[in-house]
Amino acid sequence: MKLTFWGAAQTVTGSMHLVETGGARFLLDGGLYQGRRKEAEDRNRNLPFKAGSIQAVILSHAHIDHSGNLPTLVKHGFSGPIYSTPASIDLCGAMLRDTAHIQEKDAEFVNKRRHKREQDGEPVEPLYTMEDAERTLPLFQPVPYHQEKAVGEQLRYTAYDAGHMLGSSAVALQSGGVRLIFSGDVGRKNLPVIRDPEPMPTADYLIMESTYGDRFHKDEGRVADKLAGIINRTCARGGKIIVPAFAVGRTQQLVLVLHELAKQERIPGIPIFVDSPLAVNVTEVYRQHADYFDAETREYLLRGEDPFGFTRLTYIRDVKESMKLNDLRGPFMVISASGMCEAGRILHHLRNHVGDPRNTILITGFQGADTLGRKLVDKWPEVKIFGEPMRVKAEVATLSELSGHADQGELLEWMRPIAPNLKRVFLVHGEPNQQAALAKAIEERYHIPVEIPHRGQSFSLA
Repeated sequence: MKLTFWGAAQTVTGSMHLVETGGARFLLDGGLYQGRRKEAEDRNRNLPFKAGSIQAVILSHAHIDHSGNLPTLVKHGFSGPIYSTPASIDLCGAMLRDTAHIQEKDAEFVNKRRHKREQDGEPVEPLYTMEDAERTLPLFQPVPYHQEKAVGEQLRYTAYDAGHMLGSSAVALQSGGVRLIFSGDVGRKNLPVIRDPEPMPTADYLIMESTYGDRFHKDEGRVADKLAGIINRTCARGGKIIVPAFAVGRTQQLVLVLHELAKQERIPGIPIFVDSPLAVNVTEVYRQHADYFDAETREYLLRGEDPFGFTRLTYIRDVKESMKLNDLRGPFMVISASGMCEAGRILHHLRNHVGDPRNTILITGFQGADTLGRKLVDKWPEVKIFGEPMRVKAEVATLSELSGHADQGELLEWMRPIAPNLKRVFLVHGEPNQQAALAKAIEERYHIPVEIPHRGQSFSLA
């Protein structure tokens, strides 16, 4: 078996790892890279291998940094199966269509602005189109948790619940006498909605994410208190709360916490809008896969309640209804995608509200290096939105307690059942500082060699 790391290597986004065995080539994930615009454009458009040479893709979960470049793979000639859990496939049906739509609309928006300003240059082209996304979806094939699947003459895999989001999986791959585990993204115990991560079998090699490899999360029990405090102080000054949130996972968790706060009358009776067609569609997928929920969320269903719906909450699909929010007087809350503020309706909401000191921009998840979300978290006084400089006068608050990524201690504990026979660990999906800290912790606790591969680096496994 040979591994080559083409994505999420010393960075958090764009997960994509090439596995070669028995004369065949397979991909673990096919994610979008998010970061500096020019670099992201180059990496996402220009695949480092011939797409038609890939026999199959094994997808860990539906988040766009793991699944979002699959239509580009198809656009360039891939026509093999894409294996994932049933919930992940249903989520990808919504997400890939939405991403294609955003690509098309954002390119159209930028081209119109350039035309009005009589700027020269070639028109901006979407990375891929809705047609490319539609050609991708029939390639998905469902593989439930714990069911061994042969994906080639010499490669089999089994998926386990990673506890990161609905349908997320860590996979154990077997080829000949070599067993390799790919963590995908490892979740945490006691998160809202989803089940806890499952224990994994022993293996010879491990590819493990390292997003929060240098830190320890605060008690997630504080999340409701912190969220209530942010909402109350913003409302007291007559402001609006603008929430960039991942449409899959984070939005549903936020809605569940807000539902509880509203029932307990701990927040004012303000309107709350989920302004994301994708989040609306994804929430419907969640409702269809209640068997993936944790016991607490299933309790809502037993009581006949919708965990993702309550009186003050409005889901918005139509763009005209979204635009009406620009003229709505506060206070109110808008939850919109994308979670890293790189595309979609959230950019319009930020453009309209980031300059008002009464408002709050509430960041609810990890922000990749060089993204607009990271610049807001890092308190840049001025940011560019749609290419225009905007002064940041709104309060920027963070709510990291809902993080779907395991911290250093949780990663070390998750890999404990795997560790006894491990020959080597490969750290991916993390920035260099996080990876260095986690590598040191692994070597000290388990005495296993750790590699931090750079993009394009290959390793032979035996």
